[in-house]
Amino acid sequence: MAACTVYSTQSLKTNCFISTPSSKTHYGFHHKQIVLYTTSKRHNKRVNNPYVITCAASDSQTVVIGLAADSGCGKSTFMRRLTSVFGGTAEPPRGGNPDSNTLISDTTTVICLDDYHSLDRTGRKEKGVTALDPRANDFDLMYEQVKAIKDGVSVQKPIYNHVTGLLDPPELIKPPKILVIEGLHPMYDARVRDLLDFSIYLDISNEVKFAWKIQRDMAERGHSLESIKASIEARKPDFDAYIDPQKQYADAVIEVLPTELIPDDNEGKILRVRLIQKEGVKNFSPVYLFDDGSTISWIPCGRKLTCSYPGIKFAYGPDAYFGNEVSIVEMDGQFDRLDELIYVESHLSNLSSKFYGEVTQQMLKHADFPGSNNGTGLFQTIVGLKIRELYEQIVASRSESPVKAAKA
Repeated sequence: MAACTVYSTQSLKTNCFISTPSSKTHYGFHHKQIVLYTTSKRHNKRVNNPYVITCAASDSQTVVIGLAADSGCGKSTFMRRLTSVFGGTAEPPRGGNPDSNTLISDTTTVICLDDYHSLDRTGRKEKGVTALDPRANDFDLMYEQVKAIKDGVSVQKPIYNHVTGLLDPPELIKPPKILVIEGLHPMYDARVRDLLDFSIYLDISNEVKFAWKIQRDMAERGHSLESIKASIEARKPDFDAYIDPQKQYADAVIEVLPTELIPDDNEGKILRVRLIQKEGVKNFSPVYLFDDGSTISWIPCGRKLTCSYPGIKFAYGPDAYFGNEVSIVEMDGQFDRLDELIYVESHLSNLSSKFYGEVTQQMLKHADFPGSNNGTGLFQTIVGLKIRELYEQIVASRSESPVKAAKA
């Protein structure tokens, strides 16, 4: 026999979630009544059931951004550029696990989806699966926790320890203004994908990916060239099957390719980068060069832009991408002087900057970041500004909703 005690209170409309002791699931509902606790009688003893009721104001809902890419493709650098746009330094949780993958700033919280590995390193080896395989990941828990955070509810998120390869005890994640979920699978599960307010895919060509991975894993992690090649080849089938298809769902894709300015270039030092922007995305308007909707080819080198060999070339125009209408801005080559970037910035429109020269300022601020002299840094910075505008528009629309409802 069980009894439920209910206390009522007048409050703003809330999102409430019940966490039961036998399930990880959060049960959500909208109400002006708050259930405080339940009791039950067992063996003539009254026992309080440990049901946890958490409520959050509906107008405080977190904006969720998804960033997908393979390992070693620049996600960390992109995160640093993005959090910088919002202000504050992204740091690991204070006083927590030193091996935490989470980064927290004044406005944003970045969580690594590796934390939702259901198998540790040994378990994956025993089962013969890679971390890219969906069978090695807990998408149910990922969905439940991202949804809870989006609705303003704190969660105990697991931690995958990249040093030991083990699953560490969980850490508390409180709802931020902006939650960024970055990793291999942010758009793989349709339920998680539907929670995203905006999504980005970093699409690095095989040639460039190989060069980057050699630089990172040999210089920073002490891996041999042979082991890096073997790792790439072992991951490729799963990458093609589970990671790469996610780019069809992305609102923006940053595609990194070998240069076309140098015939038969094999060094991979000069890059051709394309910013592919989906049309018709709510709260997002694509960046364009010179004239919206036109097809443009532009070589800006000359009196106002210093360009050493092989120069710089920009292009812009409408196109189709996985059946969607898109606008593409392309940069091939690299800058000699970042302070001259403002000349290029002045010819780009819809940048969502707060003031003239903000893109150049952000690039100069992080001149030591990888890609700051080419299109990867430029387009990552621009997407960061677009996400800031998207966040501000979402917040503004939510604040207007109660006013419109009151007038109705």
